[in-house]
Amino acid sequence: QIERTLEAGIALRGTEVKSCRAGQANIVDGFARVDDGSCWLHNVDIAPHSTTANYFQHEARAKRRLLLHKSEIRKLEGETAASGATLVPLSLYFNDRNLLKVELAVCRGKNVRDKRQDIRERDDKRMMSRLSKGLW
Repeated sequence: QIERTLEAGIALRGTEVKSCRAGQANIVDGFARVDDGSCWLHNVDIAPHSTTANYFQHEARAKRRLLLHKSEIRKLEGETAASGATLVPLSLYFNDRNLLKVELAVCRGKNVRDKRQDIRERDDKRMMSRLSKGLW
C-alpha cells in the first residue's frame, strides 16, 4: 500500500551509468534505508558493463547513496522508524537533463483484514466470470 512517492538522485560510477543506459538495471528486490543521516539503496542489481575491463568494473549489488535534502531524509527517517513503513524503489529513469533518478515510495504492508477483503473480492470476480461464461 503506497502512501506517498518522491524522486531522488543516485550517486553512481561511470560503468553503472553506462549499464543503466543499456537497460541492465533490476530493482525487483530493492529497498532503501536511512543510515547515519543519509539514505542508501540496497539490493538493486546493476549488471557489469559489457565492454569495460574488470579493473574499472563496479560491484553489481553494492549499496548506493541516494541524493536527497537533509529535511527529506529526516522526514523519511521519521516515517520509517515510527510507523514501520518501508522505502521501495518503483522505477529508475533518466530525466530531461539526462540524470538518473529513482522514484521511491513509502509503503506500508497490508494487515490481515485487508488481505481477506482482497481475496474475497478476487474470488467474487472469478465466480462472476465463471457464471457469465456458463462454466458453473
